[in-house]
Amino acid sequence: MKIQLLIVASALACLSFGAAAQQAPAADAAAKAQAELVKRAEGLTEQQVEQSHDMAALSRLGQVYAAQNDMPRFIWVLKRVGELSPNSGELKLQLALAYAKIDDKPHAYDTLIRMQTQGFGYDISKDPRFDAIHGTKVWDYLVANLNVNAKQFGEGKAAFTLPKGDYLYDALAWDAKRGDLLVGSVRDGSIRRVDAHGKVSDFIKPDADNGLWGVDSLAVDVAHGKLYACSSSTAIYQGFNGDNAGKAGIFEFDLATGKFLKKYVFDAGAGTHRLTALAVAADGKVYAADAARKQIFKLEDGKLRDIVNNPKLTRFSALAVSGDGRTLYLADYALGIFGFDLATGKAFEVAYDQSRLVLGGIVSMNWFDGTLVVVEDGMVPKRIMRLQLDKDGRKIASAMPLDVAHAEFASLSASTIAGDKLYTIVNRQAGLYDDHGVLTDADKLAPTTIFRSNLRFAWGQTGVSGGAAEIAPDKSGKRKKVDIKPGVPAPVESKPAAQEKH
Repeated sequence: MKIQLLIVASALACLSFGAAAQQAPAADAAAKAQAELVKRAEGLTEQQVEQSHDMAALSRLGQVYAAQNDMPRFIWVLKRVGELSPNSGELKLQLALAYAKIDDKPHAYDTLIRMQTQGFGYDISKDPRFDAIHGTKVWDYLVANLNVNAKQFGEGKAAFTLPKGDYLYDALAWDAKRGDLLVGSVRDGSIRRVDAHGKVSDFIKPDADNGLWGVDSLAVDVAHGKLYACSSSTAIYQGFNGDNAGKAGIFEFDLATGKFLKKYVFDAGAGTHRLTALAVAADGKVYAADAARKQIFKLEDGKLRDIVNNPKLTRFSALAVSGDGRTLYLADYALGIFGFDLATGKAFEVAYDQSRLVLGGIVSMNWFDGTLVVVEDGMVPKRIMRLQLDKDGRKIASAMPLDVAHAEFASLSASTIAGDKLYTIVNRQAGLYDDHGVLTDADKLAPTTIFRSNLRFAWGQTGVSGGAAEIAPDKSGKRKKVDIKPGVPAPVESKPAAQEKH
């Protein structure tokens, strides 16, 4: 998120290089406005900062306090922004660094212990900004256990790779009848089939008939033999031009043949849209999310009908429908998972213990046998988790890491379920393209890796509970419960087997 990045950038400038020098303003008016802002900032109390919900204003405050090296007030801002963005590991780390800078060991340790308990994994052992709080048993514990969390975990592995090229695959679906994966390209708008051996064949291409643009998401309706694609024309799409800029919609194809059936496109006066998440219920109902506009649409009577519109959320990044079709789950990249009762039209927060579980950075989500399987690219370390819901589907009873910090986990993206396996794109290469959609270095393009996880891994085990315990391996490598109370370090195993705890 831009606001978070501004705060973190301010923190890095302050903590790494001391007081940031303010640049001379370009005009007297700007200087006067800046002086007034500084004056107001200096007059704020901690209680006033704690009551703010304005992320943009908090970001500006953070920059002012960082520039003045006013660490107490800067900490107020970091704490408040962290409360508003509870899943951000970077903000928590910057808070710990701020405490370390003023040699406040108790608060620095407490912040890092809470991060460790939540599953964050950072290597802070050689970070000179933490030098002031070295030399204690608690510090040694924190270093060891944050490193433990960052260790590779899980039995998943790369299933195959797709030939490298200027495709930017960012969509996956599973054709159970033919046993093929379907992959969609944001760049050329194509949809290709991938067989069990990783062999790729052409399936659907943009043409005058279908009018397909870049493919952002795919979903299959097995019962009715249909394939749905979210498609939009943005700068990253090779066919982007002034005539199609900002256009988006859902495209419907025959799953067996790829024959184009229908498309449902936003009206010309509807503004710019980009549908990046798609879900199809067992009864064939189709739902799609517009990330930037924070809207969710239902395909109904040939129209895209807005059913969720919440400007207080940050960005919808994934959708899933419960097995009974009653609940639509949506992931907000910064804030976690929410539910929407499709019968009553009412939204609700999915309850969970935030002291033990982080649900930020979700880029893909699937329903599987009473659980939600989430792909967390924005978590440190990157991971794939299975979330067991209670009988009402409104609370996470426990969570099991399936695969964590694998060497292949460069940039996690779309996923899809095939039986009891999850296939995930794990090296999305969007970073090779600039804001204008230009491929900056073709030589760095790599084959796209499709990773396979076992969805029934450790099925029935507790995992990370709603607040009772965590699961860690004992010396034999078997998993056991370890009771960890918030703020109290757990013992650190010295054997390698203990380094698989998440």
